[in-house]
Amino acid sequence: MILSKPKNTFVLSVGGSVFAPNGKDSKIDIPYLHNFEKFIREQIAKNRRFFIVCGGGFTARQYRDAAKQAAGRDLTDEDLDWLGIHATRLNAHLFRTIFRDVAYPWILKHFDMVDKNAVNYPLVICGGWKPGWSTDYCSALIANDYHLDLVINLSNIDQVYDKDPHRFTDAKPIDKMGWDELTELVGKDWRPGMNSPFDPIASKLAKSIGLKVVVCNGHDLDNVASILDGNKFTGTVIE
Repeated sequence: MILSKPKNTFVLSVGGSVFAPNGKDSKIDIPYLHNFEKFIREQIAKNRRFFIVCGGGFTARQYRDAAKQAAGRDLTDEDLDWLGIHATRLNAHLFRTIFRDVAYPWILKHFDMVDKNAVNYPLVICGGWKPGWSTDYCSALIANDYHLDLVINLSNIDQVYDKDPHRFTDAKPIDKMGWDELTELVGKDWRPGMNSPFDPIASKLAKSIGLKVVVCNGHDLDNVASILDGNKFTGTVIE
């Protein structure tokens, strides 16, 4: 697949599963962060600019699980969301530390206003905002606020599938789909910790503002470069 006329400013939504995956030996993937840093700096050298939105990763999962165990009961959705949000902000600070010399000095985490100073930097790091949705929604808000028409969602899968490829060997990849199709696939309601290609609340906003989202594997940075260059790539386009 090829995108037409890519611009020079992009929103990269970096899922926590890419750089801080859940699992028995969960930890931050330092080799990936080194590769990602090199990739972003190469793209900046090409006069490209990025809003990078960080997911929560295993940090969010650990705190949610610990809170449930410590409280001895199920937590409210609001508390679960806040734990996830703070995890995204911690990860965002990690990314800003890596890019300290080129990134906007403040992490964007309030999206009820437009920070006009942010556009003067090649890189802006962003975290979660408030309960009720994932950082996918923050990505869509950024695209709308700064008049951008593309969000690249870096995930741990190559494409969106008709069912979970980690559970079903016969799952089929989807090259292109509409927002209504995605809603049929993942539902309309948000749940804390929900695992979906793009969360339902964000999908509703994306549809209303005419946003295009590409879901692709965040570990294949050569493929991400192909998206940015307007060349053939592997991924799913949602619009």
